[in-house]
Amino acid sequence: MTYHALDEKTILEDVRNRSTLKSVFSDTSALTAEEVGDGNLNLVFIVRNAKNPAEAVVMKQALPYLRVAGDSWALTRERVRYEAQALRLYNELTPGLAPHVYDYDEEMSLLAMEYLGSHEVMRRPMVARKRFPKFADHLSTFLANILFKTSDLYLTGLAKKTMQATFINPHLGKIQEDFVFTNPYMTSSENKWNPEIDAEVQAVRGNAPLKLEIADLKAKFMTETQALIHSDLHTGSIMVNERDTRVIDPEFSFFGPMGYDIGAVLSNFVLNFASHYAHTPDRVERESYQSYLIETMRDLWTQFAAKFDALWVANNTGELVPNAYWDFPGGDQAFAEYRRRYIHTLLQDTAGLGACESLRRMMGIVSVWDITSITDNRLRAVSERFNIRVSTRWIMERKRFNSIEDMLGIMQEEAAYVALR
Repeated sequence: MTYHALDEKTILEDVRNRSTLKSVFSDTSALTAEEVGDGNLNLVFIVRNAKNPAEAVVMKQALPYLRVAGDSWALTRERVRYEAQALRLYNELTPGLAPHVYDYDEEMSLLAMEYLGSHEVMRRPMVARKRFPKFADHLSTFLANILFKTSDLYLTGLAKKTMQATFINPHLGKIQEDFVFTNPYMTSSENKWNPEIDAEVQAVRGNAPLKLEIADLKAKFMTETQALIHSDLHTGSIMVNERDTRVIDPEFSFFGPMGYDIGAVLSNFVLNFASHYAHTPDRVERESYQSYLIETMRDLWTQFAAKFDALWVANNTGELVPNAYWDFPGGDQAFAEYRRRYIHTLLQDTAGLGACESLRRMMGIVSVWDITSITDNRLRAVSERFNIRVSTRWIMERKRFNSIEDMLGIMQEEAAYVALR
């Protein structure tokens, strides 16, 4: 079938004709479709059986342009292939932490996957101060397994490079290089920001020491191929309920620095933390939820580091530092020290790379709903200034960080500053 963009009518015929979806629907005579894509790139349809709404599937189609920018900004449709590959790998390495893939149609750039009707995208309920008690455990398990099991710590060099060759994703990588690490910090036509923080935006763009560090972090993003990273893992790319967590939308996937994924999640918690200066005017309620956010960030990193280290000890099958390398008197202690140093560097990468993700949201092409849903620009500016200060300090001070407490301590210091004003 020749590629063409689908709509709420044509998607129904497509679903009826797919043999891979026969097991999803007991009856296809009463299918309905709703286009729900609110992202920046794709069409997303939920197709349901009106006679039994529990029978449903998500159909995601890549458009040949960047949806947020319009059809003048051409973009390869191949990105949906990377998403299909990544989701299938997630289900292999971390079963139950990503939606199941039913079908992938390369010619139509169309992906059919599990409908998560009992879940919600994490970002909006966090603005409503909902709590997810299983999140830190689930996401730390996901991150530890995906990052470790696609790295040179676990895979042979040949196996890793063979997998890496299937995730060369230059077009979407270019978007991240430009929109996370470059364009927000200079004059660029697509940039947008709250006029109340114009002075802070201009200060960032003229801050030479900060821009030198961001340039170093961009080089790390472009050249380090540690593991398969999601590369867009924020609270809009995670679906949750009180019992379950699923990672979605890995179309930006490629082999890059591990810290980018961990940092993107933590920095989106910073953004949500900041947003409650406007969304939650009651101080007791606000500080209670902000404490929950900090505790979840602490748990996420601590559990990730422990699980990653345990996987490494039990499965040191890669070629970076094989077990025979440590076969000497004192080798066990030396291996433990190497693992400690590796995870310590990963913490510092997490802080710097994650902070670039949150900083760019204040002055680039796309912010986040946590912030943009604040309608009073003066209140919004309080949240944005907090985020700019935290992000800048994470970048500038990351090389002295020895634990997650150093990152969280900066948040608490800046929160105390807000409280004094």
